[in-house]
Amino acid sequence: MKSINALGRMRSLSYCMDKAISRGYSAHFNMHHALLQHADSGKTYQPEQVHVVDFYRFEGVSDPEDNAILYIIETNDGRKGTLADAFGAYADAEVSDFFQAVTDIHKKKTSLEA
Repeated sequence: MKSINALGRMRSLSYCMDKAISRGYSAHFNMHHALLQHADSGKTYQPEQVHVVDFYRFEGVSDPEDNAILYIIETNDGRKGTLADAFGAYADAEVSDFFQAVTDIHKKKTSLEA
């Protein structure tokens, strides 16, 4: 299965998170004092220590609060995981600012295929 369904629509955020986890991107990240933080260890990362290997945006059909973005992340010390945030007006400014400073961001042409 692809992350795009048969109707050409993006699958859900939870579907893409599950696919990323099944591919080894199981670390959980959050933001802490403007740095990316590995949730389990507490280790923090600067933007230059982070590589976004892919990202997915999700748009709510009728409610802008449903807009989200999922970052698929690898750190310079080998941690692989995800971070999800709102997208657009409801985005966390700390997350947006951090990822704008990340210079190694890629969007793969192929989606999360099975």
